[in-house]
Amino acid sequence: MVALLGPSGSGKTTLLRIIAGLEHQTSGHIRFHGTDVSRMHARDRKVGFVFQHYALFRHMTVFDNIAFGLTVLPRRERPNAAAIKAKVTKLLEMVQLAHLADRYPAQLSGGQKQRVALARALAVEPQILLLDEPFGALDAQVRKELRRWLRQLHEELKFTSVFVTHDQEEAMEVADRVVVMSQGNIEQADAPERVWREPSTRFVLEFMGEVNRLQGVIRGGQFHVGAHRWPLGYTPAYQGPVDLFLRPWEVGHQPADQPGFAAAGAGPGGQSERALHPISRPASGVV
Repeated sequence: MVALLGPSGSGKTTLLRIIAGLEHQTSGHIRFHGTDVSRMHARDRKVGFVFQHYALFRHMTVFDNIAFGLTVLPRRERPNAAAIKAKVTKLLEMVQLAHLADRYPAQLSGGQKQRVALARALAVEPQILLLDEPFGALDAQVRKELRRWLRQLHEELKFTSVFVTHDQEEAMEVADRVVVMSQGNIEQADAPERVWREPSTRFVLEFMGEVNRLQGVIRGGQFHVGAHRWPLGYTPAYQGPVDLFLRPWEVGHQPADQPGFAAAGAGPGGQSERALHPISRPASGVV
Protein backbone atom coordinates (compact mmCIF):
# COMPACT_ATOMS: atom_id res chain seq x y z
CA MET A 1 0.00 0.00 0.00
CA VAL A 2 1.60 3.22 -1.23
CA ALA A 3 0.66 6.72 -0.05
CA LEU A 4 1.15 9.76 -2.27
CA LEU A 5 1.64 12.48 0.34
CA GLY A 6 2.04 16.20 -0.17
CA PRO A 7 0.40 19.62 0.05
CA SER A 8 -2.34 20.80 -2.30
CA GLY A 9 -1.05 21.36 -5.82
CA SER A 10 1.92 19.01 -5.48
CA GLY A 11 0.73 16.68 -8.27
CA LYS A 12 -0.63 13.76 -6.23
CA THR A 13 -4.01 13.43 -7.93
CA THR A 14 -2.50 14.12 -11.36
CA LEU A 15 -0.09 11.22 -10.84
CA LEU A 16 -2.96 9.01 -9.70
CA ARG A 17 -4.95 9.89 -12.84
CA ILE A 18 -1.91 9.16 -15.01
CA ILE A 19 -1.61 5.72 -13.42
CA ALA A 20 -5.32 5.15 -14.12
CA GLY A 21 -5.00 6.28 -17.74
CA LEU A 22 -7.35 9.24 -17.28
CA GLU A 23 -4.49 11.60 -18.14
CA HIS A 24 -1.29 11.03 -20.12
CA GLN A 25 2.24 11.77 -19.01
CA THR A 26 4.47 14.03 -21.12
CA SER A 27 7.48 11.78 -20.55
CA GLY A 28 8.44 8.57 -18.80
CA HIS A 29 6.57 5.27 -18.58
CA ILE A 30 3.90 3.60 -16.45
CA ARG A 31 4.52 -0.09 -15.73
CA PHE A 32 2.26 -2.60 -14.01
CA HIS A 33 4.17 -5.67 -12.83
CA GLY A 34 6.88 -4.92 -15.41
CA THR A 35 4.47 -4.37 -18.33
CA ASP A 36 4.46 -0.93 -19.96
CA VAL A 37 0.87 0.37 -19.99
CA SER A 38 1.71 3.96 -20.97
CA ARG A 39 -0.20 3.72 -24.26
CA MET A 40 -2.93 1.44 -22.96
CA HIS A 41 -6.48 2.79 -22.72
CA ALA A 42 -7.87 3.29 -19.21
CA ARG A 43 -10.51 0.57 -19.70
CA ASP A 44 -7.80 -2.00 -20.49
CA ARG A 45 -5.57 -1.28 -17.48
CA LYS A 46 -7.76 -3.16 -14.98
CA VAL A 47 -7.55 -0.38 -12.42
CA GLY A 48 -10.05 0.18 -9.64
CA PHE A 49 -10.68 3.82 -8.70
CA VAL A 50 -12.28 5.10 -5.50
CA PHE A 51 -13.12 8.81 -5.60
CA GLN A 52 -13.26 11.11 -2.60
CA HIS A 53 -16.99 11.69 -3.09
CA TYR A 54 -17.77 8.02 -3.82
CA ALA A 55 -19.53 8.52 -7.23
CA LEU A 56 -22.22 5.97 -6.34
CA PHE A 57 -25.28 5.57 -8.55
CA ARG A 58 -28.17 7.09 -6.62
CA HIS A 59 -30.85 5.04 -8.41
CA MET A 60 -29.14 1.71 -7.61
CA THR A 61 -29.14 -0.30 -4.41
CA VAL A 62 -25.93 -1.10 -2.56
CA PHE A 63 -25.95 -4.57 -4.14
CA ASP A 64 -26.40 -3.21 -7.67
CA ASN A 65 -23.73 -0.53 -7.18
CA ILE A 66 -21.18 -3.18 -6.23
CA ALA A 67 -22.27 -5.47 -9.08
CA PHE A 68 -22.17 -2.72 -11.70
CA GLY A 69 -18.58 -3.24 -12.85
CA LEU A 70 -19.20 -6.95 -13.36
CA THR A 71 -22.40 -6.46 -15.34
CA VAL A 72 -20.76 -4.17 -17.92
CA LEU A 73 -17.75 -6.38 -18.64
CA PRO A 74 -17.43 -7.63 -22.24
CA ARG A 75 -19.62 -10.70 -22.72
CA ARG A 76 -16.68 -13.10 -22.95
CA GLU A 77 -15.41 -11.90 -19.56
CA ARG A 78 -18.73 -11.36 -17.81
CA PRO A 79 -19.66 -13.86 -15.06
CA ASN A 80 -23.13 -15.36 -15.09
CA ALA A 81 -25.84 -14.01 -12.78
CA ALA A 82 -25.22 -16.63 -10.10
CA ALA A 83 -21.47 -15.92 -10.03
CA ILE A 84 -22.10 -12.16 -9.81
CA LYS A 85 -24.51 -12.65 -6.92
CA ALA A 86 -22.05 -14.88 -5.06
CA LYS A 87 -19.18 -12.43 -5.54
CA VAL A 88 -21.18 -9.38 -4.47
CA THR A 89 -22.51 -11.24 -1.43
CA LYS A 90 -18.96 -12.13 -0.41
CA LEU A 91 -17.80 -8.52 -0.84
CA LEU A 92 -20.74 -7.25 1.19
CA GLU A 93 -19.67 -9.53 4.03
CA MET A 94 -16.06 -8.35 3.76
CA VAL A 95 -17.04 -4.69 4.00
CA GLN A 96 -19.55 -5.51 6.76
CA LEU A 97 -22.59 -4.22 4.84
CA ALA A 98 -24.51 -7.42 4.09
CA HIS A 99 -27.49 -6.13 6.09
CA LEU A 100 -27.67 -3.01 3.89
CA ALA A 101 -27.65 -4.70 0.47
CA ASP A 102 -31.11 -3.37 -0.51
CA ARG A 103 -30.61 0.22 0.63
CA TYR A 104 -29.90 3.18 -1.62
CA PRO A 105 -26.92 5.57 -1.24
CA ALA A 106 -29.12 8.31 0.24
CA GLN A 107 -29.90 5.96 3.14
CA LEU A 108 -26.23 5.40 4.04
CA SER A 109 -23.73 7.25 6.22
CA GLY A 110 -20.51 8.64 4.76
CA GLY A 111 -18.46 5.73 6.06
CA GLN A 112 -20.91 3.20 4.62
CA LYS A 113 -20.84 4.92 1.23
CA GLN A 114 -17.06 4.73 1.23
CA ARG A 115 -17.18 0.99 1.91
CA VAL A 116 -19.64 0.49 -0.95
CA ALA A 117 -17.34 2.44 -3.30
CA LEU A 118 -14.39 0.31 -2.20
CA ALA A 119 -16.31 -2.95 -2.67
CA ARG A 120 -17.42 -1.83 -6.15
CA ALA A 121 -13.80 -1.13 -7.13
CA LEU A 122 -12.62 -4.51 -5.79
CA ALA A 123 -15.41 -6.46 -7.53
CA VAL A 124 -13.62 -6.41 -10.90
CA GLU A 125 -10.36 -7.69 -9.31
CA PRO A 126 -8.18 -4.75 -10.39
CA GLN A 127 -4.43 -5.03 -10.86
CA ILE A 128 -4.10 -1.86 -8.79
CA LEU A 129 -6.60 -0.08 -6.58
CA LEU A 130 -6.36 3.73 -6.68
CA LEU A 131 -7.93 5.89 -3.97
CA ASP A 132 -8.14 9.68 -4.23
CA GLU A 133 -8.28 11.07 -0.66
CA PRO A 134 -10.69 8.26 0.29
CA PHE A 135 -11.32 9.56 3.81
CA GLY A 136 -11.22 13.29 3.11
CA ALA A 137 -14.99 13.85 3.30
CA LEU A 138 -15.43 12.01 6.62
CA ASP A 139 -15.22 13.25 10.19
CA ALA A 140 -12.11 12.54 12.24
CA GLN A 141 -13.41 9.56 14.23
CA VAL A 142 -14.87 7.79 11.19
CA ARG A 143 -11.62 8.42 9.31
CA LYS A 144 -9.60 6.66 12.00
CA GLU A 145 -11.95 3.68 12.08
CA LEU A 146 -11.96 3.32 8.29
CA ARG A 147 -8.17 3.61 8.11
CA ARG A 148 -7.76 0.65 10.44
CA TRP A 149 -10.45 -1.29 8.61
CA LEU A 150 -8.86 -0.64 5.19
CA ARG A 151 -5.47 -1.76 6.49
CA GLN A 152 -6.97 -5.01 7.81
CA LEU A 153 -8.81 -5.61 4.52
CA HIS A 154 -5.60 -4.96 2.61
CA GLU A 155 -3.77 -7.57 4.69
CA GLU A 156 -6.58 -10.06 4.12
CA LEU A 157 -6.97 -9.65 0.34
CA LYS A 158 -3.32 -8.83 -0.51
CA PHE A 159 -4.15 -6.26 -3.21
CA THR A 160 -1.85 -3.47 -4.41
CA SER A 161 -3.15 0.03 -3.80
CA VAL A 162 -2.04 3.64 -4.21
CA PHE A 163 -3.84 6.35 -2.29
CA VAL A 164 -3.61 10.13 -2.24
CA THR A 165 -3.58 12.04 1.04
CA HIS A 166 -2.33 15.32 2.49
CA ASP A 167 -2.67 13.90 6.03
CA GLN A 168 0.73 12.88 7.41
CA GLU A 169 -0.78 10.78 10.19
CA GLU A 170 -2.95 8.89 7.71
CA ALA A 171 0.01 8.09 5.47
CA MET A 172 2.18 6.95 8.38
CA GLU A 173 -0.53 4.70 9.83
CA VAL A 174 -1.83 3.02 6.68
CA ALA A 175 0.95 2.85 4.08
CA ASP A 176 3.82 0.41 3.62
CA ARG A 177 5.60 3.04 1.54
CA VAL A 178 5.23 6.81 1.48
CA VAL A 179 5.96 8.99 -1.57
CA VAL A 180 6.34 12.65 -0.55
CA MET A 181 5.64 15.07 -3.42
CA SER A 182 6.18 18.80 -3.94
CA GLN A 183 5.54 20.87 -7.07
CA GLY A 184 5.27 17.80 -9.28
CA ASN A 185 8.48 16.23 -7.99
CA ILE A 186 9.06 13.23 -5.74
CA GLU A 187 11.05 14.44 -2.75
CA GLN A 188 11.36 11.03 -1.09
CA ALA A 189 9.93 7.52 -1.53
CA ASP A 190 10.57 5.33 1.48
CA ALA A 191 9.14 3.33 4.35
CA PRO A 192 7.09 5.54 6.73
CA GLU A 193 9.62 5.22 9.54
CA ARG A 194 12.50 6.34 7.31
CA VAL A 195 10.53 9.29 5.92
CA TRP A 196 9.94 10.38 9.51
CA ARG A 197 13.39 9.70 10.94
CA GLU A 198 15.64 10.18 7.90
CA PRO A 199 14.09 12.86 5.66
CA SER A 200 15.96 13.22 2.36
CA THR A 201 15.30 16.92 1.89
CA ARG A 202 14.52 20.00 3.91
CA PHE A 203 11.00 20.05 2.42
CA VAL A 204 10.26 16.55 3.72
CA LEU A 205 11.55 17.42 7.18
CA GLU A 206 9.42 20.56 7.43
CA PHE A 207 6.33 19.05 5.78
CA MET A 208 6.21 16.11 8.18
CA GLY A 209 5.56 18.69 10.88
CA GLU A 210 6.31 19.32 14.55
CA VAL A 211 9.79 20.60 13.83
CA ASN A 212 11.63 23.57 15.32
CA ARG A 213 14.35 25.46 13.47
CA LEU A 214 17.32 27.21 15.06
CA GLN A 215 19.34 29.48 12.78
CA GLY A 216 22.94 29.56 13.85
CA VAL A 217 26.58 29.50 12.86
CA ILE A 218 29.31 26.90 13.32
CA ARG A 219 32.58 28.50 14.37
CA GLY A 220 35.39 26.17 15.21
CA GLY A 221 34.00 23.51 17.49
CA GLN A 222 31.00 25.51 18.65
CA PHE A 223 27.42 26.04 17.51
CA HIS A 224 26.32 29.68 17.96
CA VAL A 225 22.69 30.80 18.19
CA GLY A 226 22.43 34.50 19.01
CA ALA A 227 24.35 35.09 22.24
CA HIS A 228 24.32 31.39 23.12
CA ARG A 229 26.92 28.82 22.17
CA TRP A 230 27.26 25.09 22.60
CA PRO A 231 30.43 23.01 22.28
CA LEU A 232 30.09 20.30 19.65
CA GLY A 233 32.81 18.05 20.98
CA TYR A 234 34.53 18.06 17.60
CA THR A 235 35.38 20.54 14.83
CA PRO A 236 33.29 20.05 11.67
CA ALA A 237 34.88 20.47 8.26
CA TYR A 238 32.06 22.87 7.37
CA GLN A 239 32.19 26.29 9.00
CA GLY A 240 29.45 28.89 8.57
CA PRO A 241 25.68 29.41 8.76
CA VAL A 242 23.51 26.37 9.43
CA ASP A 243 19.91 25.58 10.27
CA LEU A 244 19.41 23.11 13.09
CA PHE A 245 16.11 21.21 12.93
CA LEU A 246 14.80 19.31 15.91
CA ARG A 247 11.53 17.89 17.15
CA PRO A 248 10.36 18.49 20.74
CA TRP A 249 10.73 14.88 21.88
CA GLU A 250 14.29 14.72 20.51
CA VAL A 251 15.53 17.24 23.08
CA GLY A 252 16.88 15.88 26.34
CA HIS A 253 18.84 17.17 29.33
CA GLN A 254 22.58 16.67 29.49
CA PRO A 255 24.90 17.46 32.42
CA ALA A 256 26.75 20.74 31.96
CA ASP A 257 30.14 19.06 32.42
CA GLN A 258 29.61 16.76 29.41
CA PRO A 259 30.71 18.33 26.10
CA GLY A 260 28.74 17.92 22.91
CA PHE A 261 25.35 18.88 21.59
CA ALA A 262 22.88 16.04 21.18
CA ALA A 263 19.25 15.57 20.23
CA ALA A 264 17.65 12.76 22.17
CA GLY A 265 14.22 11.56 23.18
CA ALA A 266 11.28 9.39 22.27
CA GLY A 267 9.48 9.59 18.95
CA PRO A 268 6.83 7.39 17.32
CA GLY A 269 9.38 4.61 16.87
CA GLY A 270 10.75 4.71 20.43
CA GLN A 271 13.98 6.06 21.88
CA SER A 272 16.59 7.77 19.74
CA GLU A 273 19.79 9.67 20.41
CA ARG A 274 21.83 11.44 17.78
CA ALA A 275 24.86 13.69 18.18
CA LEU A 276 25.14 16.70 15.89
CA HIS A 277 27.69 15.30 13.48
CA PRO A 278 25.72 12.25 12.19
CA ILE A 279 22.93 14.53 10.95
CA SER A 280 25.19 17.21 9.46
CA ARG A 281 24.77 18.09 5.78
CA PRO A 282 27.58 20.61 5.23
CA ALA A 283 27.07 20.87 1.45
CA SER A 284 23.61 22.32 1.91
CA GLY A 285 24.27 24.21 5.12
CA VAL A 286 21.55 22.18 6.80
CA VAL A 287 22.15 20.25 10.00
